[in-house]
Amino acid sequence: MEDSRTTRPTLPAPPPLRVGLARTLVRLAIVAVLAVALHTLFVWAEGWVIRNEYDWAMPGLVLAVLLIYAMLIAIPFVPGVEIGLSLLAAGGADIAPLVWLATTCGLTLAYVVGCTVPLAWLRRVLLDMRLARAAGLVAWFETLPGKERVAYVHSLLPRKYCGWMVQYRYLNLAVLINIPGNSVIGGGGGIALFAGLSGMFRMPLTVLTIALATAPVPLAIWLFGLQLPWG
Repeated sequence: MEDSRTTRPTLPAPPPLRVGLARTLVRLAIVAVLAVALHTLFVWAEGWVIRNEYDWAMPGLVLAVLLIYAMLIAIPFVPGVEIGLSLLAAGGADIAPLVWLATTCGLTLAYVVGCTVPLAWLRRVLLDMRLARAAGLVAWFETLPGKERVAYVHSLLPRKYCGWMVQYRYLNLAVLINIPGNSVIGGGGGIALFAGLSGMFRMPLTVLTIALATAPVPLAIWLFGLQLPWG
């Protein structure tokens, strides 16, 4: 009997252009509304904390700001690095460890969501966008177990130039999370989400990578009392 993993799965035909476009716009609108709502709430709560109003409520307000921040940076294409730096500039050294914890939790949340979302969903999204070839690759990728996925992606890249991208994927994940302006490629949340979707990243190592990647600036501010230029 032929191994199903050696046979390319048959993809359904893409939906009519109008249907695919409508579903894509709805998905984008949901993400945009959620991001704007959380960002507005974050700015309002952060301003309240900075004004030091209602001192008795400050611990709860700070916790609320950090919780909103963690949820915000888990959303793809949100500039998490920039928001985190603004929070550090406003809160200073005392809040730096909490910002680090919130950043780690937010990006880990995005990764966990990626691990739980079935690749069939991504395949449908790509079909709606008329990216049939990419959807075919995802469908094939979906049939492979974790170790074979790594080998499969490695086989698609020119080993002389790009093989290191898979071989050192945890290091590359840390670099991508820290690149300023990474929101154009999904932001920290989008990068972590797709790391989870890929099935190529193990949970313990990924959480450790996220924690280490987001540590330098908050810890430097906390340990050495450094001030950001706009703080």
